[in-house]
Amino acid sequence: MNVAALAERWAGGPLAPWASLLREQVAEGLSPARHGDLPRWQAALDALPDIATATVHLDRSRVGADPVAPLAPATAEQLREALQGLHPWRKGPYELFGVHVDTEWRSDWKWDRLAGGLTSLAGRRVLDVGCGNGYHCWRMRGAGAMEVVGIDPSPLFVLQFQALQRYLRDEAVSVLPLPLEALPRPLPAFDTVFSMGVLYHRRSPLDHLLALRDCLRPGGELVLETLIIDGGAGMTLVPQGRYARMGNVWFLPTCATLLDWLAKVKFRDARVVDVSTTSTKEQRRTAWMRSQSLADFLDPKDPGLTIEGYPAPRRAVVVASAP
Repeated sequence: MNVAALAERWAGGPLAPWASLLREQVAEGLSPARHGDLPRWQAALDALPDIATATVHLDRSRVGADPVAPLAPATAEQLREALQGLHPWRKGPYELFGVHVDTEWRSDWKWDRLAGGLTSLAGRRVLDVGCGNGYHCWRMRGAGAMEVVGIDPSPLFVLQFQALQRYLRDEAVSVLPLPLEALPRPLPAFDTVFSMGVLYHRRSPLDHLLALRDCLRPGGELVLETLIIDGGAGMTLVPQGRYARMGNVWFLPTCATLLDWLAKVKFRDARVVDVSTTSTKEQRRTAWMRSQSLADFLDPKDPGLTIEGYPAPRRAVVVASAP
């Protein structure tokens, strides 16, 4: 990761307050002393073969690249084994030189649901909070974003992004090993901020919304996707113990409650652009994510319920404007 070049590029613009912190933050986020599996993941990254890229595809379901010449079988197998060394792959799908990385999530389905409800990303600077390996970052760039910055505290996801960046080679897309809390506040530098699959993991959802607002320029757009429940204004599910076997789920609002939260922290013109039930075709176990997935988290006798007896996962996408 060329952190120095990124910091230098940011130094003269609206991201300058962050640029001065970047090197130290990235070094800490990718510290082997904090993450014991980092050497193994780095070895997988180093094992990727050198392949010349002919074309890059950022506007397809399978983000990826085509080779200048067909791969030799040994090279294709080396690529597959190196990418498998970065297992589990959760967000995608990808296709690199004929190798299909069939990820746990069909993240392209989510993109298809929300893309029509956004202000055009053409020419915009975008922040993707909790971006995982950066699948949606690539789709944002493919939709015309001038620059996309993804942040995620998991070093595995950051190394997966680096594996993709090795072949996709787009300096306008970055994924950094940081939580939202690492950004200086306020930092009104972004035209669009995405937070997808993060809000329900926050003990204080209003604080999360305030932190997102502080990253947006006045009039910028928030795209928020989160788990919700059915019901009216004021209703919120607070799971006791786990929810769908996740131990860090705090608040699942109704859509009306979510809109009220956004209004409370001064977002304007909030609207729901999609509500959908997560299916076992959208989130499932694959050869690239071999541990438990959604089918294991639902009541085997009633898939409308989680294994704990709560309503099965439904997700809403809400778009709102910063004041």
